[in-house]
Amino acid sequence: MSNDVQSTSGLGSLYWNGNQPKTEEKNDELTQADFFSLLTQQLSYQDPSKPADNDQMIAQMTSFTMAEGISKLNENFESLAASMTSNSALQASTLVGKKALLESDSIELNSGEVSKGTVLAPEAVDNLTLTIKDSSGQIIDTVDLGAQSAGAIRFEWDGLDADGQPFPPGEYQIVAEGSINGEYSALSLATFKNIESVNINGANGIIVNTKEGAVRLSEVAEISV
Repeated sequence: MSNDVQSTSGLGSLYWNGNQPKTEEKNDELTQADFFSLLTQQLSYQDPSKPADNDQMIAQMTSFTMAEGISKLNENFESLAASMTSNSALQASTLVGKKALLESDSIELNSGEVSKGTVLAPEAVDNLTLTIKDSSGQIIDTVDLGAQSAGAIRFEWDGLDADGQPFPPGEYQIVAEGSINGEYSALSLATFKNIESVNINGANGIIVNTKEGAVRLSEVAEISV
């Protein structure tokens, strides 16, 4: 039998640390009562012919009070930060199951739903056409959007073939092409992706996880049900 001890990093550390006996921590912090006790002791030993300077005593008391106030302020900020993180986690959990609009060259088709997305046109475009392909690269459908102004151009795909029968649910490749200033070119797309989970990742904020990977919530253009 191996004598190796399992690592206590990650989730394991939570269980190991939870089973360890707790010891009382010694508090070496100097309190205001300690300060006044030291000040009283100092006054009792002062030279009567050279009494302590009142201004100096007031300055010491003021400095101590300010230091204690800053310490308590820091504790309050830490408590506020922890509370905000908890609130962010709670709010982020409500995103699971919704859809995030992300830049992508694929579109999700779900049974009984119309797939939606956006074409990102930097300039006015003519003869804008969407081409949908299956996993083998075969063209299965096209959507004619005609002439469009510059900006975010919304579109819908019903996911039906020429006979009105639905294509199987899943991921399909999508390409947007059109004529800009007489030149035919491809345009960027953004489509809605199912949000599978979310993470609270410290400095990176809320992370949204989809089938295509993880992105910051700040990079999500739109959330839809």
